[in-house]
Amino acid sequence: MKNIILVLFALLSLQAHSQFQLNGELRPRLENRHGYQTLADSLDNSATFISQRTRLSAFYQKDQLKTGISIQDVRTWGSQSQLNATDGLLSIHEAWFEYKLIKNLSLKAGRQELVYNDHRIFGNTDWGNQGRSHDLMLVKFNDSTWTVHTGFAFNQDKEQLNTTRYTVTNSYKAMQFLWINKKINKIDASLLFVNNGIQSPLTKAGIRYNQVTGVHLEYNTNQNNLVIKGYYQSGHDGSINRKNISAFLGGLEYNYKTNKNISLAIGFEHLCGQSQTDTSKSYTNMVHYFTPLYGTGHKFNGYMDYFYAGNSHGNVGLRDFYLRFKFQREKFFIFIEPHYFMSAANVLDNKYLIETGQVRSMEKNLGTEIDLSIGYSPSKLISFKAGYSQMFGTSTLETIKGGDKDEINNWAYFMITVKPEFIVK
Repeated sequence: MKNIILVLFALLSLQAHSQFQLNGELRPRLENRHGYQTLADSLDNSATFISQRTRLSAFYQKDQLKTGISIQDVRTWGSQSQLNATDGLLSIHEAWFEYKLIKNLSLKAGRQELVYNDHRIFGNTDWGNQGRSHDLMLVKFNDSTWTVHTGFAFNQDKEQLNTTRYTVTNSYKAMQFLWINKKINKIDASLLFVNNGIQSPLTKAGIRYNQVTGVHLEYNTNQNNLVIKGYYQSGHDGSINRKNISAFLGGLEYNYKTNKNISLAIGFEHLCGQSQTDTSKSYTNMVHYFTPLYGTGHKFNGYMDYFYAGNSHGNVGLRDFYLRFKFQREKFFIFIEPHYFMSAANVLDNKYLIETGQVRSMEKNLGTEIDLSIGYSPSKLISFKAGYSQMFGTSTLETIKGGDKDEINNWAYFMITVKPEFIVK
């Protein structure tokens, strides 16, 4: 902690001859959960708590050099004693430098957020208090119409003497990616390729690679926005059997702005899944479910995070049909988004199998979720946001998630975000 403070003071001493910003964020959030992420059981009580993210971010620029440091503390109110003598919750969210090598070409290295297109494959997971950031080197090219980013990462638990085995969960051991973006009039087109390397379970030095390749296309006018995206996943999984992967994600969304205050949207997203009823060797030897890597899961498939947002649902994939209504006027907005969910692959009817000994799939309908959010921002320094969501689940959702569909499964929150600007120079 002492070293971090010294770094900030060193940056402050340089501000007279450069561009320097010191910003903060304080974000307490009250939540009440009963059936959040999975259906509640009849014996479950509601969970109510307040969590908070606190960030201090410094940005420095001079000549061809930029640097950024973001320190954060993530905690639940009351998780530490009033007389606590340590601050073990403090961490570095970002710590990077970017140097302009030549015109239009720069190098960025260190711990940094990755956000591309709509956050589906790479996102900063801002809703989660901890956020998401990566340790990597990024080469960036930019001109008036083309943007090209290519990144490289190699991760280890700690400094080692005789092994490269990587044991950190939910992360990659090595990763390379290429993102190309081109803007032509009203069209914004992107190509993304990710080579995602995970630790082999069989050898200490081995890396299993899987790839995601896809496009994200947008067409924009004053009133219309059309988004088409598609990604294919290939390579090998991390199982002992080293299975091949063949899966895809496809999505389509149309937004229409009726006037300056009201916008409407309709959309569909399909993520491949693994059938629970096809037991043939040729099928089970292949991974058919899509994994959306390192995106912002909370943004997609309902705010109750039943699917993909750090949460399993039997690998049966998902079809998400949704509508969206948003009213925004000056400092206030209201947002309503209903979802209709279906499994992309067959779900095994276990009860029928036990009773008859025969394999049968259940209905693919997983349920309906309704999300409501309202917000008010009296200034750029402070904002208030509240929301309520409810899931109306089905027997099929019970089968893959557990819990009781007949319980009232809901989630509500109230959040205040304060963003002070301590120094802007």
